Amino acid sequence: MTNESRPETGADPRKTAARESGAQDRPVAFPGQNLRLSASAPLVERHACAPASKPGHFLAERVRALRAWLVSENLAGFYLPHTDAFQNEFLPPSMERLAWLTGFTGSAGEALVLNDRAALFVDGRYTVQARAQVDSAVFAVCHVTTEPLGAWIEANVSPGSRIGFDPWQVSVELFERLEAACRARGAAMIPCGHNPVDALWSDRPVCAARPAEPHPLAHAGQASSAKRAELAARMRERGEDAVVLSSPEGVAWLLNIRGRDIPYTPVVLASAILYANASVDLFLDPGSVTPELQAHLGEGVTLQAPEMLGPALDRLAVRTVSVDAGRTSLWVWNRLEEVGATLVREPDPCALPRACKNATEIEGARSAHVRDGLAVTRFLYWLSRRLSLGEQVGEVDLGRRLDAFREEDPLFREPSFPTISATGPNASLPHYRALPGADRFLAPGDVYLVDSGGQYPDGTTDITRTVGVGEASQIVRECYTLVLRGHIALSRAVFPRGTTGTALDALARQFLWQKGLDYDHGTGHGVGSYLSVHEGPVRIGKSGPSIPLAPGMILSVEPGYYREGEFGIRIENLVVVVPFTGHSEEDRNLLTFETLTLVPYDRSLIETRLLSRDERRWVDAYHERVRTVLAPLLGHEEQRWLESACAPLVEGAC
Repeated sequence: MTNESRPETGADPRKTAARESGAQDRPVAFPGQNLRLSASAPLVERHACAPASKPGHFLAERVRALRAWLVSENLAGFYLPHTDAFQNEFLPPSMERLAWLTGFTGSAGEALVLNDRAALFVDGRYTVQARAQVDSAVFAVCHVTTEPLGAWIEANVSPGSRIGFDPWQVSVELFERLEAACRARGAAMIPCGHNPVDALWSDRPVCAARPAEPHPLAHAGQASSAKRAELAARMRERGEDAVVLSSPEGVAWLLNIRGRDIPYTPVVLASAILYANASVDLFLDPGSVTPELQAHLGEGVTLQAPEMLGPALDRLAVRTVSVDAGRTSLWVWNRLEEVGATLVREPDPCALPRACKNATEIEGARSAHVRDGLAVTRFLYWLSRRLSLGEQVGEVDLGRRLDAFREEDPLFREPSFPTISATGPNASLPHYRALPGADRFLAPGDVYLVDSGGQYPDGTTDITRTVGVGEASQIVRECYTLVLRGHIALSRAVFPRGTTGTALDALARQFLWQKGLDYDHGTGHGVGSYLSVHEGPVRIGKSGPSIPLAPGMILSVEPGYYREGEFGIRIENLVVVVPFTGHSEEDRNLLTFETLTLVPYDRSLIETRLLSRDERRWVDAYHERVRTVLAPLLGHEEQRWLESACAPLVEGAC
């Protein structure tokens, strides 16, 4: 049933509803953190994608319960994104609200539940997965590009409707987009005093605080005090009194701390306020604080419990405060507005200097990639042996085996994301994850795609290799070679300072485009230094921020091609932006990429005749570097395999 009531004319629906619901008085600590997950209605494994994993009738029951709550709250709908109070990509189990409600376990998505219909919105990485996991009788699955949320609101939300949302889960920028879409229909977005999923999810997981860890100067390369002084000096130049740091990655970088509060990303769930005098209030669960951490933070950093964030924001009344509207929750913004702070929209001041790695971090990344490349190369040798012996190997066991090779490194901490181990038609799903008992075994003629990464104290890795099983078809070889050509073109690009990732994206797609082919994901993302494997503020894609690439930035180069139901191909290395070492005066304004990843490509999939002479030379030079670095670290049989895998390409037609 659609509610026809409207917010008071002329009132700000954010503040009016917040005062009515008490949302402004809600503490900053994770709401409902220490709840449990129902054993009778299990949360689907993250990133799983197989028809067998589709949840049962209990999801429909959850949506019915949510709709009953809507009626009780005089709301026409509820908006639920895949985020938490910190706008994280990977979430602790207790924050997997979207998966609990819909069954969809991808790392990006949003749902809107109305009284009589509901929709889940995902990008091109997840459309097939979502259809496999979500009950189509309950949720329509929409592609965010062809069926965006705003258009769905226009077609399905009635004038006068009140759409509820959790102001902790929604950033300022996201709220403004949602509000504009609703306003166009005469509807309103209403912040709620509590998240209804928290009340309905009767057995939510318990997430105990884990100790925060100092990130030593030997890996960080710059003391926290120096970072704080630099940022504070820029704040004073802009006339800012304080900046709210809502990103755990930003807090971790600024204070040189790491943690284990969320999967795959070594951060603590903390926010902070940096003041113009370079002091910091750090809002961190007391259970994460150790004497070692206190000694590491030193003077100038005041530890406070998370629930003290609200009073600290109140003390910024009539002060000038910088806020990153893309990462800061609406709750924080509204609290500052309520006390009369002058709000300045600025990107997180930690984001750009964090992306531009210093010399210590770059050298650490090089070292981490040698060890990581060794693990992946040993895995590929192991796989080749299993296949040559005719053994059956499945996607789940392959992923576990690769993890085991990484775990032999004493510096390995955890994967940087869930390993994607996919063969045959499953490889056509860019973010597929195999489920035990529902995975596929490698078969002759298959293409096996493995996308994985590791977290090490000196660097974060991310690599994809595509391997032929037996003799690949001609179409697979040609498509693989088109992807490889784009990968080479971008990897060896030389470009002027000031160039953005958007300007470079076509280099990776050009050969696919010439054949009428493409891929539905970005070509590259930023990567942190023992931080997030998906790090802003830069990316390489058809669209993106207008922030130029700069020396020290680490990005992925990962073009691909996916033929649904048949095969998938992706080739990914990490690269670091470095000055181009030319000989002329003009060359000093040019940049290029240094490849960090050290793992051979599958030569059996390369259609050499489609490569130019320069492209063949590039592959040969890369393979020679891989062989030179890794061979001394391998056993005798592994060395022999690597010699063959890195042999020069046979000259073909240009």
